[in-house]
Amino acid sequence: MKGILGRKLGMTQVFTIDGNLIPVTVVEVKPNVVLQKKTVETDGYEAVQLGYEDVKENRSNKPAIGHAKKAGTAPKKFIREFKADELFGLEVGAEVKADIFEAGDLVDVSGTSKGHGYTGTIKRYNAHRGPETHGGSKNVRHIGSLATTGRNNGRIEKNTPMPGQDGGFTVTNQNLTVIKVDAEEGYILIKGNVPGPRKGLVEIKTTVKPAKKTKVEELISYKGETVEEELEKVAEAINEELAAANN
Repeated sequence: MKGILGRKLGMTQVFTIDGNLIPVTVVEVKPNVVLQKKTVETDGYEAVQLGYEDVKENRSNKPAIGHAKKAGTAPKKFIREFKADELFGLEVGAEVKADIFEAGDLVDVSGTSKGHGYTGTIKRYNAHRGPETHGGSKNVRHIGSLATTGRNNGRIEKNTPMPGQDGGFTVTNQNLTVIKVDAEEGYILIKGNVPGPRKGLVEIKTTVKPAKKTKVEELISYKGETVEEELEKVAEAINEELAAANN
């Protein structure tokens, strides 16, 4: 399993040379540092520990500073572990950059969902309101009866929708497609949405699903080229498709 840490910046859209629009989430991925390699002999399992974003030493503590110095780096704000099968060849202190992934890779992205505080069942579970006509009921936004499972002893079943904390939990969106990777600029474009607010920490890992890669269409790039040159590329691609369809 490959993995890396980054920050969600927001969503935008890109276009393929065929004119198709793809909604993407932009994830800023600065170099991660390998802080530790855990082995079966010393720790009972194999994993690679990555650190992300430097922290000033006066804002850290001695154990964190000493742990980071073993890898020859500064203390890190975020530290996470990933399964070591594909990353175990890296040495302590090595940098992991965005190009560990490439366009077409299928990934699972984990993050902390947006917190909405203590909410009722209408907002939390999309429940219906009570009747409001002619003042016949005062139960408009209240949860209503709970013991309606056919039993007469008033027992409330587990997992019954009730008011409570909404959001702020670890969420994983699976089987997302990497559309573009730019290690120099330090970002990854992922098709669709990923959990969490803007600037929230996310973990990008190889998907647990059987298929690990998929085909990705070529994107329009305006880097170093004029709009006319890009339009010519699009026209050529369309003409090639028409010729193939006629044949």
